[in-house]
Formats: sequence, structure tokens, C-alpha cells
Amino acid sequence: MRCMSEQPARWTQATVYPDMWTDPDNDPRDTDGEGPEGELATLLDFLAGYRMTLRMKCEGLDAEQLARRSVPPSTMSLLGLIRHLVEVERDWRSWISGDPVPKLYGVKDADFHGAVAEQAVVDAAFADLEREQAATDAALAEHPDLSERLPEDGTPVRELMVHRIEEYARHCGHADLLRECVDGRVGQ
Repeated sequence: MRCMSEQPARWTQATVYPDMWTDPDNDPRDTDGEGPEGELATLLDFLAGYRMTLRMKCEGLDAEQLARRSVPPSTMSLLGLIRHLVEVERDWRSWISGDPVPKLYGVKDADFHGAVAEQAVVDAAFADLEREQAATDAALAEHPDLSERLPEDGTPVRELMVHRIEEYARHCGHADLLRECVDGRVGQ
């Protein structure tokens, strides 16, 4: 598998603001309305935005580009990030229920090591992510009180929600750099 050693020319699809991923009129994250009401709705809105951003950073790439590793010895790739977040969603469900959910991809770091340039692996990873996000969202929906403490270790629901946002936001930062290395595309 190739590493990201070439330096592609930087580019963006945006024409209005050159540091944006896309023009505001084309940005599916821009609701152009009032923000959500309440703390829980605000947290869910931020989480949805970061989830969408991660998917946007992967759009238009083929299996080889998605599986392309960053800088050795790192095993990070966009596909690896998607698979990693599948495992993270499963871990969060364990916190919510207090019952361990087994790893989907196997031993530690198998999410990154198994991120190979095969379309079937890519398709499975995105399907897995969609399924695991929905399952975690459904499990958390049963706990609308942000002060409630979860069975696993007494973590408040609020802390888990903020941690989810932090996890996606951090990996969106990784995705920014990974995407730029793949084809030079930049933007928020």
C-alpha cells in the first residue's frame, strides 16, 4: 500500500471562501436557521455536524485513496478512522448498558491494520459505522437526562455526549490532513 509521500496541489471546491470545503449554499451542515433549543439538542447537533464532516472528507475517493496510510510508522488512514469510530461507537454502547460489546474487527488496532484498499472493506466499514451510530444513538435516547450516571462506571450522560463530540472533532482534524495528503483538497 502506498504512503502519502507525493505532495498534491492544494485545492478546494469553494469559490466564495477559499479556505472552505464547499460553498455555503452547497454545505449540507449549514442550516441557515436558529440553532437547536436546549443542551441535549445542541450536543446532538454538534455531533451530527462532525459525523457529516467526516463523511464529507471521505467523499469522492476510491478504495486505494481511503486506505492510503499517512506517514510511517503510522497506520492511520481515512478508512482506518472510519473503522476506528465503529469500534468507538461500540465501546460507548458498553458504557451506556454496562454490558461489554465485543470488538467487531478484532484485537487492538485491527481497525487500522485491516483498513485495506478493497471496495468490499470500504463498503462494509461505512455500513458498520451507520449501523453502530444508530445503535448508540438509540441506546442513548433511552437516557435523556444528561445528569444521569451510566451503569458502566458512573459516567454522566453529559460527559459521554461531550466525549463523543470530542472524539469525532479530533478525528475530523486528522481527516483534514489525511485528505489533503491524498488529493490536496483543503477546507473546514
